Amino acid sequence: MFRKLKRFSMLSSKERILFVEAYIYTGIYRLSLLVLSFKFLTRTLEQYKPGEKVPSLSGFQKDEAKMIGEIVEKAAMNTPWQSACLVQALSAQKMLRCRNIPGFFALGVRKDKDKMKAHAWTLCDDMVITGRLGYESFTVVSLFGWQVLHDSKQEST
Repeated sequence: MFRKLKRFSMLSSKERILFVEAYIYTGIYRLSLLVLSFKFLTRTLEQYKPGEKVPSLSGFQKDEAKMIGEIVEKAAMNTPWQSACLVQALSAQKMLRCRNIPGFFALGVRKDKDKMKAHAWTLCDDMVITGRLGYESFTVVSLFGWQVLHDSKQEST
């Protein structure tokens, strides 16, 4: 426990805030997956065809997305509940959406021996920010994206 507190204290103040946010979202999404349907959880997301081009990000957005992905994965490793890939993907998309950073999360499947395996990962620009481990071996079956809210100043230019 002391090591975890020491590692937490070594994070920057911004990373600590993101960690707490990610920790809370992983709990919310873990509970939600247990009691709600997946369709209900993704009702505000748009479904895209696999292979859809991921929107480009600015340098700042890329850095922010990368940091969010790393923090979500760190938070997921420290939860007393199971925070597998789908919980991480949903948590990351929520955090990215709140910061107006566009992206997708993908659901993929593959056959291992006689079993089907599933995996979820989050994509921003040309980066996989959650679920990086082994995602290439999965075939994308669903791709969900979120709208980025533009303020009126951005739309008029």
